[in-house]
Amino acid sequence: MPSDFVRENHTLLCDYYELTMGNGYLLSGFGDRTAYFDVFFRTIPNNGGYAIFAGLEQVIEYIENLHFSEEDIEFLRSKGVFDERFLDYLRNFKFTGDIWAMPEGTPIFPGEPLMIVRAPAIQAQFIETYVLLTLNHQSLIATKASRIVQAAGGRPVSEFGSRRAQGADAAILGARAAYIGGCTSTACTIADSRFGVPATGTMAHSWVQMFDDEFTAFDVYCKLYPDNPTLLVDTYNVLSSGVPNAIKAFKKHGITKCAVRLDSGDITYLSRKTRKMLDDAGLHECKIIASNSLDEYVIRDVLAQGACIDAFGVGERLITSKSDPVFDGVYKLVAIEDEAGNVIPKIKVSENPAKITNPHFKKVYRLIENHTGKAIADLICIHDEVIDTAWPLTIFDPDYTWKRKTLTDFTAVELLKPIFKDGKCVYSKPSLEEICKYREEQLELHWDEVKRFENPHNYYVDLSQKLWDLKHDMLRSNR
Repeated sequence: MPSDFVRENHTLLCDYYELTMGNGYLLSGFGDRTAYFDVFFRTIPNNGGYAIFAGLEQVIEYIENLHFSEEDIEFLRSKGVFDERFLDYLRNFKFTGDIWAMPEGTPIFPGEPLMIVRAPAIQAQFIETYVLLTLNHQSLIATKASRIVQAAGGRPVSEFGSRRAQGADAAILGARAAYIGGCTSTACTIADSRFGVPATGTMAHSWVQMFDDEFTAFDVYCKLYPDNPTLLVDTYNVLSSGVPNAIKAFKKHGITKCAVRLDSGDITYLSRKTRKMLDDAGLHECKIIASNSLDEYVIRDVLAQGACIDAFGVGERLITSKSDPVFDGVYKLVAIEDEAGNVIPKIKVSENPAKITNPHFKKVYRLIENHTGKAIADLICIHDEVIDTAWPLTIFDPDYTWKRKTLTDFTAVELLKPIFKDGKCVYSKPSLEEICKYREEQLELHWDEVKRFENPHNYYVDLSQKLWDLKHDMLRSNR
């Protein structure tokens, strides 16, 4: 379902320096100079082995809706900083450049371009903030969701975090990102309305407390919702009250397709006892759902301890990525074009090696061994390089260059797809279901060692020899 999410004019959702720099570019004659910016990230949240790319659809909607209203221009005029020629420029502002990006759901790794923007300098600089806030947020939540779903071992995970999210957009778009990461549903109703993320829900403790006794609360609920009801059994006492009353209510109404939810206490112990009580009552199809401050580590541990859980609801630790709440995507200039259209590489040099950028207009290949069907490495190349898989290819670690491997039987897949051409969207946006299917297929390309929670295998992101040589030539010339 199309989202219709970006309808408010978010044009001034930008850093102020993007406007002052744009004003300066125009007055200095650089306004129409074509610039290339890379979006990439430096570290994987939770020291994991991979991240999941998400948020592209909202970036597309933002750029398609990008315009300055008269109110925006009048506000900027009131700042007393901007030249009237720049304000006139903004009156007819629209994005006219090119964008390439990885599809949503792609497993991604530090240092590689997730998105490349080629546009006139003012335009390319101006979209930085919205692009980053969108991709950083949704990629963060999709990554956390993927880890939690992995820990659940095939059991469904529902996103339960709206009331703990940091604002409405975080709740709604967080639910979308969690679905891309592998969650099967959300408690956030508007995410179903806008994006088609299935909304599910059971009851709160207040439902049980509203009635004179627990059984009556369950009885009424089963009467109203006889199709697969889920009863919350920990309002008073799980084993002596909640589960017995749930069993009594299910049996009274002849319901066998049903569930109970545990939201507190020792989940391992309570779920095992609950499972025995349900089975002894003949309710073998009754599922047990667990919630209450869960994350991938808690889920992994309770399952290892023998918990009898069929599904999980995960709230604040997912929607806020509580254990590591920042995705450090950045937006860096890597090239400009001269008046003849030649691409001139640019590099940012830093005393911190991790902050030294990879220059030039680039492309990214994912290299897959044909005999294993598994990804070996990603290779960042200069844009005009082509990998011919009919010939051996030697790849090497860009930091420890003696670490080399020659590939002979492999497939090279370009990861960056055209999104905008001359300001027009040329990308056919996939449905959420298609994104989720793609994410599942792409994760299958990676070894389990890359997906470990602790000390995952370091998946290699290498530079082509041509790009490595260029980078180090530029570093030497900048000494």
